[in-house]
Amino acid sequence: MASQPVPRVRRTSQNTQYTYNLSKRIHDVKTYPVQSPQGATILLYGHDNGVTIAWRGGRRFKPVKKQPSPPEKQNGATDDAVMIIDSDDEQPPAKAAKATPSFTDKPEFEEIEEQTPYPEVIQTLDLSLGTAALHLAVLPMTPCPSEDAAWCGAEALKEKIVFTVACATNELYVVTLPLTPPSPESKARPELRSNLLAGKAGSGQWGERVVFLGGQYKHSEGIAMSLIKPKTSSGADRIREESGTTQKPRLVVAAHTREASGTLRLWDVPVDVLPGEASGRINPFQTEYLPNPLSSIAFNPTHLTQLLTVASSHAVRIYDYALPSLPPDDQSTGPFPSHGSWLLSLFQPFTRPTSSRKPILDAAWIAHGRAVLALLADGTWGIWDVDGASPRGGSILGKNSSGIKGAALTAFSAAGHVEGTGPLRTSVGGSRPNGNGDFVPMTPHTRRDVAASLSTAGSLERLVSTKGGITVTPLPGSGSGSADESVVLWIGGLDNVSVIPAVSRFWDAQLRRGSGGGVNLFSGTTPTKMIRLHDLSTGLLGERCCGVGAAVNFAKLKDNDGGLQIEILIMGESRLVIVHESEDAPGTKIGGVVSTRRRLFDKGKAEASNAIVVHTRPDQPRIVSFNLTVNKSRSLRGKSAGRDGVLPDDDPTHDFTLPIGRPKSGFGFADTLSAAADLQDDVTTRDVEVEMLDILEIDRALENMEDDRGSGRKKVLFEKD
Repeated sequence: MASQPVPRVRRTSQNTQYTYNLSKRIHDVKTYPVQSPQGATILLYGHDNGVTIAWRGGRRFKPVKKQPSPPEKQNGATDDAVMIIDSDDEQPPAKAAKATPSFTDKPEFEEIEEQTPYPEVIQTLDLSLGTAALHLAVLPMTPCPSEDAAWCGAEALKEKIVFTVACATNELYVVTLPLTPPSPESKARPELRSNLLAGKAGSGQWGERVVFLGGQYKHSEGIAMSLIKPKTSSGADRIREESGTTQKPRLVVAAHTREASGTLRLWDVPVDVLPGEASGRINPFQTEYLPNPLSSIAFNPTHLTQLLTVASSHAVRIYDYALPSLPPDDQSTGPFPSHGSWLLSLFQPFTRPTSSRKPILDAAWIAHGRAVLALLADGTWGIWDVDGASPRGGSILGKNSSGIKGAALTAFSAAGHVEGTGPLRTSVGGSRPNGNGDFVPMTPHTRRDVAASLSTAGSLERLVSTKGGITVTPLPGSGSGSADESVVLWIGGLDNVSVIPAVSRFWDAQLRRGSGGGVNLFSGTTPTKMIRLHDLSTGLLGERCCGVGAAVNFAKLKDNDGGLQIEILIMGESRLVIVHESEDAPGTKIGGVVSTRRRLFDKGKAEASNAIVVHTRPDQPRIVSFNLTVNKSRSLRGKSAGRDGVLPDDDPTHDFTLPIGRPKSGFGFADTLSAAADLQDDVTTRDVEVEMLDILEIDRALENMEDDRGSGRKKVLFEKD
């Protein structure tokens, strides 16, 4: 059995990072929304030679059974061999063709999932396309187990993985393969070793089917896919009901390229791909020529015919391919019109003090397709409430508006800045030189002003070159509660990755804070603020962040103990880092609030702390008395009356108590410094006799110590506490 990739684990104060060092340069990473039948999370990533599918977590394969060794072949012929001589007139018998039976994969898994410190990769599968896979797309459905994956009535999703891949050589493929990972016996077949091209995508060795989408002349800059059940006329429905056939859902794939000034194409692909259809070529049913090229596209998860298009320096627009722009459409030959309609334009704010708008890094559907979240190049984020999804109610199109009919919007329902993006905004608002037209000689000071003006003039170009993106992950609903969404935002160049654990709570908190109402950012188990991930360089190991993804942590959903319910996937140049919130140290959860009363014991376990605890001696008094007088005798031992341990009544002793702990230090001696300087020494008040007796006692003690030295035996006394 081939060894699977093992991550390099690094723990920080905030999170735990699992780094997978890959042997190829990766271009895109996606998490498939459906779990495999044995409970594994499926990861897809495109590289220079195709696509790799990895099954992470879940139940492992059973140990491989040893096959019995074949009987040894005998060298030479046996003694009782019979020689048959054929005549020349008879035809030689035809050689029986050796029919190699087709391999049927039947993987076997363990009964229960093994408890490991982290989910391990149990199987990987490489689909070779012969070229680089630049972009991947999956269905915008809520993550779920395989038995609940019949989205829009597509029963094939319970057993198949369906995704779209865009290659560097203008090809666009829709790939379908089983959800169950291939067994080790399947990957160790001898025909795969004898033929290098046997494992290429489309050969059917892994049960996959590949559909080629044609019509492009340049490689795709971005792709998206969705599922729809086409609507037909009532007469066609009546004929279909009489014949007993039902209309099956179909895939709709969208891709945009830089052909001309920008092109958007859409294809209609059947979900259940038959082997005979795998080699066919499907042409687009719609082609839209745009005034500007697009930077990203995304289908609406609720209104499946609406497509969100992002033109970085212009606007975000919503396109509906099922709504004809000029009804009735006589040129349409299928269930969809030949041209769709542009419904809405969403404009971003301007870059001050210029007249240009801020570049848009990415935009995505949130609130289950009822609002749009945008990320701008200067680190600003904003939410457009398209269909009244705000917690306060009401839509920016009007309370009485029913659906989108055509408009242009600019105002954000809520907006803010991503933490750590201050340098991007500082460059835009930099200092400008005085433009009064007076001649100023070129001095070192004016050179700095000119350099500042040049940097301000080029700040917009710097923002255009900034990379970033948004990944929205719907969370499965638990019980009667409404399902929420988690969002991951990233801005390239700064390795800045931030997480919104719950969009609805975050949106509500921003509206309350904007209206002046009180808001507790740490109320409840779900946080209401954007959290930045720290120490990402620990996992990336010097590589830059090229993209992010997210995977639902189903184990955390079952426990329902708060915190972050997703795992963040960070894509480097040749590394894949999976970031998981730390649970070892209390108070370090990314998405939760942990009480400080539980810092010594974790999760109520009766486990003693390993910290050093200092206890006081039992015989040490709790009150310490000090004599700080400056007006009485200054002998070494005081007056003879003091030897009895009793002080005279006229002795003005100032007693005060100090708690057991850290003594007073610093500049505390300055309180009595002036009194000590004013003190005058009077010889008449000194008792010289007592001082001499004290010195003699010290001398006798030193002599006794000298007599005991060198006796050859030392007395050591051990005293019990």
